[in-house]
Amino acid sequence: MARRRFFVPGIHSGTAELTGDDAEHLVRVLRAEAGQVYEICDNQQVYLARIEVARKSSVVFRIIEKLPPAPAEAELILVTALFKFDRFEWLVEKATELGVARIIPFAATRTEKGLALAARKRAARWERIAQEASEQSRRSRLPVIEPLVEWGEALATPATVRLLLDEDAEAPPAASVIPHERQVSDSIAVLLGPEGGWTPEEHRAAIDGAWKPVSLGRSVLRAETAGLAGLAVVRASWQETNATVTGE
Repeated sequence: MARRRFFVPGIHSGTAELTGDDAEHLVRVLRAEAGQVYEICDNQQVYLARIEVARKSSVVFRIIEKLPPAPAEAELILVTALFKFDRFEWLVEKATELGVARIIPFAATRTEKGLALAARKRAARWERIAQEASEQSRRSRLPVIEPLVEWGEALATPATVRLLLDEDAEAPPAASVIPHERQVSDSIAVLLGPEGGWTPEEHRAAIDGAWKPVSLGRSVLRAETAGLAGLAVVRASWQETNATVTGE
C-alpha cells in the first residue's frame, strides 16, 4: 500500500514542519503519531520522512532519504473558460489528478456575468483544492493556477501543441494530432470553452490563432467533462510506449 504524501512549505536542516489546519488534519483525522513514516514533498523533490513531533499545532518531520523522481512528461496546460464554480472546482480537482501543470482561466463571451469578479476571491480555494488533489494523486509538483486572463491572452498561450476542443464531431480525433516524435520538453495546451459553447467569433479567432480543432466524439459533453476527457486523451497519447520520447 502506497504511503500518504504531503506537501510541506520547505525543508531546513533535514526537517520540515506542518502547522495550522494541515497539522490538525494529520493529528486529529489521520491519527498521525511520532515514529510514523510518510512521504513529503517541497514542490521540488519527494522525501521519505519520519514524524518526530505530532501536535495539533505542529507536525515535524525528519528526512530519512530522497526518493527517485517520477518520469518526466510533457507540460500539460488547460486554458479554460470560467463556468459555475461548483463544476469549475471539480474540474480543478480532477485536472490536477490527471497531471495538468498549469490552469489558465478566462472569461468567454458566454461566461455568466459576475463570475470573473468572483473568481478573484476563489483563487486561494482553488489552490487548496489543487494541493489536496496533488497529495491524493501523489504528485511531486503542484499545478500553477494562473490569475484570470483576457480572451486575447488565453489565445496567445504558447505551447508545442495547441488543441481547441471543438463541438464539431467531424474534427480530427484528439488522440490523432499528437506528434509521433516528441520530447519531454514538449508542452500541450488544451483550450476549453464555456457552458453553451464557443461563439462563432471565438471559434474563428482560435483557428486563426493556430489552435487545431479536435473532437472528442459525437456525444455532447458538459464543459468540465469535455475538459477532463481532452486532458486524459492527449496525456495518454503522449505517453504511448511505441512512440519515441527523448530527453535528458
